Amino acid sequence: MSEIQLTQFHLDYLFSPVSVRDRAGQVFEYINSGRGHFVYHHDQFKPTVDYVLAVIREKYPDLRIPFHSRWGHFRAGGIDRVWRMDGKLQNADAMERLRSQLDLVITSVLLDAGAGADWSFFEDSSQKSFTRSEGLGVASFYMFLSGAFSSDGKSLRADADGLNKFSVADFKKHFQVSSSNPLLGVEGRVGLINSLARAVSDRTRFRDGRPGNIVDYLLQRYGRTIPAPDILLAVIQGFGGIWPGRLTTRGQNLGDVWRHSKLNGGDPFESLVPFHKLSQWMTYSLIEPMREAGLNVPYVEKLTGLAEYRNGGLIIDSGLISLAKPEEAEGEWRPDSDLVIEWRALTVYLLDRIADEVREVLGKSEEDFPLAKVLEGGTWWAGRQMAGERRKGGGPPLRVESDGTVF
Repeated sequence: MSEIQLTQFHLDYLFSPVSVRDRAGQVFEYINSGRGHFVYHHDQFKPTVDYVLAVIREKYPDLRIPFHSRWGHFRAGGIDRVWRMDGKLQNADAMERLRSQLDLVITSVLLDAGAGADWSFFEDSSQKSFTRSEGLGVASFYMFLSGAFSSDGKSLRADADGLNKFSVADFKKHFQVSSSNPLLGVEGRVGLINSLARAVSDRTRFRDGRPGNIVDYLLQRYGRTIPAPDILLAVIQGFGGIWPGRLTTRGQNLGDVWRHSKLNGGDPFESLVPFHKLSQWMTYSLIEPMREAGLNVPYVEKLTGLAEYRNGGLIIDSGLISLAKPEEAEGEWRPDSDLVIEWRALTVYLLDRIADEVREVLGKSEEDFPLAKVLEGGTWWAGRQMAGERRKGGGPPLRVESDGTVF
């Protein structure tokens, strides 16, 4: 870990979606000034938007688009598996049902970093195989239903004892990992789950030592109207300590925040670029069950796009950005490299611009058609579709070293 001196004001800023957008915009200006690893091609903006709109109209012709969240992966292949959990929770009260849903989605999101091109999950009931995010989602769903994260090994909950005893062997069993079915970052993923056990042992925020208690904390703090950015803040503060090997300040882990060596002259604070990709992915995924439980969650549009390889792949594969040095596509890049930081920041910035244009064409407001719908309806699927057209296996256009905790 690397220690950096920051004030509480700095922290409050870095833990907000405002900072994600601010710094993404600064990286875009940095690139546009002719520096950095990428070149922006404005002439490809309209064709990229048109491609995204075509995907939206094909997948959701009625424009009734759910939020981009983990729940969509639990329904991969057009199979709604959620009824399996609903049936087992039919005798639970509304709050306990919600806590179990949050336990599921929090643990599943933490296991959602890139799987690699060679892994798949075979589902016995459907006789279908699923890869990448959908495969990870389906595998984690069944693992949760088995009681793998509960102290008694059978309950539909995650708790500190169950999370702490979760092992690499457990993971490999439930995710069908073998020498012929390898998955990237197994140890890193298990480490996150074990670290989650330590995080939820903080009984001031997680009353009963389970991730789903975050809703109790939010209800006590905000009542039944909980703004989406405040959910994100609770996620970052509650789970931020689990991320390994990151920047810290006064012993506090900054999570998905990285230092660009040249941005803003390399100033210790001004060169920091936050993304909070998994935290925002988790926040989007918490909103669906919270709203179903009758809670009001406004300001979803304040959250940002997700800096991951499907959206990031879209802006490269569409020609919207390109490497200034094409030979750099042959390398494998660390998440803390300037190149990856720039790629992720450009993804966040350009997703906002694409979303603005999509809403303009469709005649939708930002509140009615937040970024969460643009991601789910268009950009994520467009990135996946384009990757499949350009590369065997549909992998990302750039290779990033994965420890199972970033992408």
